[in-house]
Amino acid sequence: MNEAHLHMVVNHFPIIGTIFGAGILLTGLFLKNNTIKNVAYVLFVIAAIFAAVSMSTGEGAEEMVEDMPTVGHDIIHEHEEIAEKLALALYVLGAFSLFGLYTTIKKHSQAKLVSILTLIISIIAIYFAQLTGTTGGEIRHTEIRADAAASNTSSEAEKEHEE
Repeated sequence: MNEAHLHMVVNHFPIIGTIFGAGILLTGLFLKNNTIKNVAYVLFVIAAIFAAVSMSTGEGAEEMVEDMPTVGHDIIHEHEEIAEKLALALYVLGAFSLFGLYTTIKKHSQAKLVSILTLIISIIAIYFAQLTGTTGGEIRHTEIRADAAASNTSSEAEKEHEE
């Protein structure tokens, strides 16, 4: 397994784990159930760990694909910049989650506030996760790039003009 393969294996969990974690935390807040909130906190910590692994394998993956004809440095650079923001958001989310676990277990008076702040951070992380996932997908899936529709339209127009 090379770094590009490893990157592809681990890079999905930070995104999916954060989305699931936010839903679970929201459920825990709504039901006022600390066990459910703790599950969300653990998911967020795991997502942060996977983000670190994904970041550490990204450079090797970049080296393997950046010279491919349909890839290029610019699209990888855009993905890398957004992924760094996601990683930072997930590290903060992981830290808040550890603090949330602590306050929930100790039945601290600020536990609910920590839960709400953690949910807000998770929503910010989901925003960056969506951007990171989209830009990562665009690296090899040219059909989802913004310029794909324009390029497709001009190709069809050229074909009609030739006929």
